[in-house]
Amino acid sequence: METSALQKARAAYQPKLPKALQGAVKIQEGEPTQSVDNHEEIKNLFPNTYGMPLVEFVPADKENALRINVGVILSGGQAPGGHNVISGLFDQLKKLNPENRLYGFQMGPGGLVDHKYLEITPELMDKYRNTGGFDMIGSGRTKLEEVEQFEKGLEIIRELDIKALVIIGGDDSNTNACVLAEYYAAKNYGIQVIGCPKTIDGDLKNAQIETSFGFDTATKTYSEIIGNIERDCNSARKYWHFIKLMGRSASHIALECALQTQPNICLISEEIEARDLTLNEIVEDIARIVARRAEDGRNYGVVLIPEGLIEFVPAIGRLIQELNDLLAAHGDEYKDLDHQAQRKYIISHLSEANRATYETLPRGVARQLSLDRDPHGNVQVSLIETEKLLSDMVAMKLETWAEEGRFVGKFSALHHFLGYEGRCAAPSNFDADYCYALGTSAVQLIANGKTGYMAIVQNTTATSDEWIAGGVPITMMMNMERRNGEMKPVIRKALVELDGAPFKAFASQRDEWATKTSYIYPGPVQYWGPSEVCDQTTRTLALEQGK
Repeated sequence: METSALQKARAAYQPKLPKALQGAVKIQEGEPTQSVDNHEEIKNLFPNTYGMPLVEFVPADKENALRINVGVILSGGQAPGGHNVISGLFDQLKKLNPENRLYGFQMGPGGLVDHKYLEITPELMDKYRNTGGFDMIGSGRTKLEEVEQFEKGLEIIRELDIKALVIIGGDDSNTNACVLAEYYAAKNYGIQVIGCPKTIDGDLKNAQIETSFGFDTATKTYSEIIGNIERDCNSARKYWHFIKLMGRSASHIALECALQTQPNICLISEEIEARDLTLNEIVEDIARIVARRAEDGRNYGVVLIPEGLIEFVPAIGRLIQELNDLLAAHGDEYKDLDHQAQRKYIISHLSEANRATYETLPRGVARQLSLDRDPHGNVQVSLIETEKLLSDMVAMKLETWAEEGRFVGKFSALHHFLGYEGRCAAPSNFDADYCYALGTSAVQLIANGKTGYMAIVQNTTATSDEWIAGGVPITMMMNMERRNGEMKPVIRKALVELDGAPFKAFASQRDEWATKTSYIYPGPVQYWGPSEVCDQTTRTLALEQGK
């Protein structure tokens, strides 16, 4: 594998660890826990892994020289830092006992079921330290939820003498990890399962998990590009740039990028839902700002749009819920019909209110909402060109106003979707350190006999020495939600809180950003130099922790 000068230099970077993980480690257990909601249902579904205590690591006098083999799985979409979780696992396993082995299951959970794996050797590991992407072993979106899968996975686990699995993933993947941990515990198979919190979306977050890994790097990468677009926008002064940002269920990425770059407009899906805005009202709000800037001779601007926006428009959200149920119950009856017949079938089976909403949507958007769910039952909103839909509707609104004699200036739109550009960036110093600590913590959870836990690192706005490492029972984060027409146990997603400090900071400034040109150009992620430049956390994390 060819390496760039940057990769060679980054390979030499030794991630920093919290004090408690730098030497021998023991655990300190807290109080028993309970799920965030639906306590009895979750307890009944997870009798062997429910109610376990929170765990914190503290220094010990003697290291546990445990002999153990571990398997690791990368699950779901890529996020910067995944390779550093693996390097933390690898280094800590070898530190406990040089005979310990780490196996990577290839292309996600499917690798476990299909027995596709490789042993991670020192030579292989050294090629991937502090690099982005998941290409060391690949990732996939296979759901682990069937007994047949669990038993098939057990065959290769036994063959390789693996005693613990580490699943690196988001909320859905860690839900699956919890289901697997419960199954193996119920069967007394002696196989531990530990999760690690990954997602650039930032929605795997709660009182115990301060941030999911990858969010820091991805938002800094997107903000660099947005800043570059803003600089171009402020130079040419003739285009409105509509930029859709990754973030299917929550607007954390859009909000963080807005705080970093100060665009003219940033839509926050959670606010749109809370205000019960229609698509037309959203369009009118944007058009008003476009017209207001035109009055000052500014026929240009930047709009940030979270990719999941369409689901949060309340009328469309209600439509999607009914479409999900319809697809689960009757999808086989219409999914192979031609487009016209599909549309006719769906319209005839919708309630009156949802039928009206469906018929007003552009046909391409309506079709996308009707079909093609991902393996977790979610609408694939990244395929919906919301940025073009909104700019087209804004153009039509401005045209109508112009015909009524209102001054609207000139409106020319350009479109961007920032998604894949950020998922595999070389991790920032924060994510490199954070992920290495998560991997190290996962091994310590295994060494201390834990299963059904997620590795966590807290106090992350302090220097890495002062970070607090430990574990949280995955059941503590779960509740019951409707998925594919059925109630399922899932980790509750963390959405943007409208009374939270990050949103309040944004809301207090956005009116000024709308009319003035207040752009900030963050530039690229920095790896060497002053700590205040290279090791800074996200604005979101700093504001949440009062920094």
